[in-house]
Amino acid sequence: MKKSLLVTLAGFGIFTAASFALADTIEIQVNNTMSEGGSESAAVERFSEYLEEQAPGRFDVRPFLAGSLGGEDSVLELLNLGQTQISLTGGNWRQQYAPEYDAITVPFLFTTWDQVDGYLESPSGQTMVEQAEQRGGLKFLGLQHRGPRHMTANKEIHTPEDLEGFRLRLPSLPIWLRVWEEIGAQVVNVPAPEIYLAMQTGQVDGHENSLSSPYTRRLWEVQDYLIMTSHVQFPWSWVASSRWWEGLSEEDQTLIQEAVDVAREYGNEQERELDDYYLEALQEEGMTVIEPDTEAFREAAMPAIDEVLSEMADGVREDAISANSAQ
Repeated sequence: MKKSLLVTLAGFGIFTAASFALADTIEIQVNNTMSEGGSESAAVERFSEYLEEQAPGRFDVRPFLAGSLGGEDSVLELLNLGQTQISLTGGNWRQQYAPEYDAITVPFLFTTWDQVDGYLESPSGQTMVEQAEQRGGLKFLGLQHRGPRHMTANKEIHTPEDLEGFRLRLPSLPIWLRVWEEIGAQVVNVPAPEIYLAMQTGQVDGHENSLSSPYTRRLWEVQDYLIMTSHVQFPWSWVASSRWWEGLSEEDQTLIQEAVDVAREYGNEQERELDDYYLEALQEEGMTVIEPDTEAFREAAMPAIDEVLSEMADGVREDAISANSAQ
């Protein structure tokens, strides 16, 4: 009778949560290079909350923020080896494992998230994901939005002609260097911690990044203008170790993917709110916002964009153009 009752209750799904609780706890390290307080840590926290809501005690989520397990490249290697589980990572995985399909990194190519999503869903975007799994041992779980990248400057910038003699700090990403040099900037590589000093001493005239950069670095003290170029939609990506992922049950995989999707949407909302806050706060601190002629910048960049795309795999240019037409 007792056995019959248990079977009946299980048939109605009453023991679903209990079955999770009775199984061994699964530890999930979630890595990110940003410090706590941004949309990234908020998304990681929501990921943990959702798993606990759906399966109490089944998962032990341990955030490793501010690069505490190393930079993006180091964490990618740990994922490949199966020595950590999940990372909310930047674009290094695309450049390391599938650079010939990485149109997302090209400045002034995609101007909206719909376009980025469209490219990711294209044959080239899906091949990029497959290459990352084959070459890097990564299971791709989805994109999370970051604020668009803009410029700061110590003078007004409205058109590419205003960049003549302008020393622009850039990360050492070859695609970005080629495009900005084509537009007319003199690119300078300065380590991120030295950006403020480089501006203060006149080593550089400006930089590009999302609005969190001038806000957290107090760049209003050494820069007067925000140039709203929105030249790169540069997403975070949720990726997991394929070795670890393949060892999970299908039920656990489904729940973790659900948690990632919930976390991504929450992170997107938080990022939009923070971006609005940063823009208002920077203006309150005295920075002047300029809406430049972005189409003129794009036209000036097009020779380099065409050259970069021509060096990528067959089909990338066509898929990028198709995604670019998305509204």
